[in-house]
Amino acid sequence: MSSVKNNFIYSSILTTINYIIPIIVFPYISRVLGVEKIGVCGFVDSVIQYFTLFSTMGITTLGIREIAKAGENKQQRSQIFSSLIILNAICTLVFAVVLLISIYTVEKFSDYKELLFIGLIKLCFNLFLVEWLYKGLEDFKYITIRTVSIRVLYVISVFIFVRSESDYIVYYFLTSMVFVINAIINIIHARKKVRFVLRGINLCQQMSPFFILGIYQIVTSLYTTFNVAYLGFISNEAEVGYYSTAHKFFSIIIALFTAFTGVMLPRMSSLLSKGDMKLFKTYINKSLYILIELSIPLIIFVTVYAPDLILLMSGNGYEGAILPMQIAMPLVLVIGYEQILIIQILMPLNKDKYVFINSCIGALVGLILNVILVPKLYAVGATLSWFGAEIAVLISAQIRVKQIINQCLSYRYLIKNLIMYIPLLFILLLLLNYNVTNNITRISVPLLVVVGYFVIVNFYILKNSISGAFIRNTINNIIHRF
Repeated sequence: MSSVKNNFIYSSILTTINYIIPIIVFPYISRVLGVEKIGVCGFVDSVIQYFTLFSTMGITTLGIREIAKAGENKQQRSQIFSSLIILNAICTLVFAVVLLISIYTVEKFSDYKELLFIGLIKLCFNLFLVEWLYKGLEDFKYITIRTVSIRVLYVISVFIFVRSESDYIVYYFLTSMVFVINAIINIIHARKKVRFVLRGINLCQQMSPFFILGIYQIVTSLYTTFNVAYLGFISNEAEVGYYSTAHKFFSIIIALFTAFTGVMLPRMSSLLSKGDMKLFKTYINKSLYILIELSIPLIIFVTVYAPDLILLMSGNGYEGAILPMQIAMPLVLVIGYEQILIIQILMPLNKDKYVFINSCIGALVGLILNVILVPKLYAVGATLSWFGAEIAVLISAQIRVKQIINQCLSYRYLIKNLIMYIPLLFILLLLLNYNVTNNITRISVPLLVVVGYFVIVNFYILKNSISGAFIRNTINNIIHRF
């Protein structure tokens, strides 16, 4: 089993690529396609995501957890893999048929048939993606090499084939093909790790968590991705484009910590299977410190410079995405903490019932806020609904975790960090007033200030900073090598 450090390095490389690719592609695509076509692709993709959620149910989380528990036992691993693939195949077949019928019967879908058929291909091949197998085995090296290679080809293809607004179908096709190619390579490579078997499999044992965690994913989507679909049904493509742009930008920003929690899930499950609760809690505390140290300067910078960042990434015509982006930014801390509570604590502890209850609370709050706010505020209302639902889930998850293992965020450390970054806020607001016409310079100079301030705070002021320790070790390693 590879170390957490190596896994995080590979995952960080992957995350860096996932940062760079949208930074390269999205400014080009948003300018070529325009806000309305971006909105169309966002709406269709949200519909396909819903059908994908129903077809995969809880296989992602369950697969990682169960494969990690099987360890080096290849026979047990193959039985788990085969059971989950069969369950996934049944659901995929059912919902592929439902999607096909919906394309011809739902009036709203009539204008988007070509895109929806491309989405149907994506839905079917998602069965073979089996990313959960590699994450459960902690084979992040393979995941990174494969993903980076395909992403590079994707970028080249987008610049070659997407040249005008009418190429939005080509753009969605290329985006979907990333999933298809990944799936083909994964299922071929999987033969080295597992065998498909029928003897010894236990569908009944896997069925309950498969559907419970699946319902959790579906309910969760009611306050994460439902906003896009609902917004598309009651407003216009431009509003969907604004929300999708803000959400895309936010997804890029939160990706680093999501990569970290993805690395930690199999490790936490493995620790619990060995009964090592002490090291389990140590990892949780480190995760909480890293979240606080990274999220606060990031939230401050992006909130202050959201107009410039949106202009740089998307160009003119996307001003409606600025306010949703600013509203969403505190969710970096909220969702990051929520992921620690749910993905690193409740799921490895097999507290699937509590995870499901949390999602139900979030879904209820999200649906109510969507019905109240979206018809009046559109993209802004969708963002506020999302924010309110995430806060509700966070509070619920924290109450459960406190009851189970008496673990919570160090509010003293959070407040200390917030106080430390108050001067940075004023510095950035001061720099904002300087009349710099070049948008890249206008963003890059404050970004360097944020990085420098972050290093000073974590290296010199906060003595127990994990980021400071990492910076110190990095500098010492560089000095030692020279």
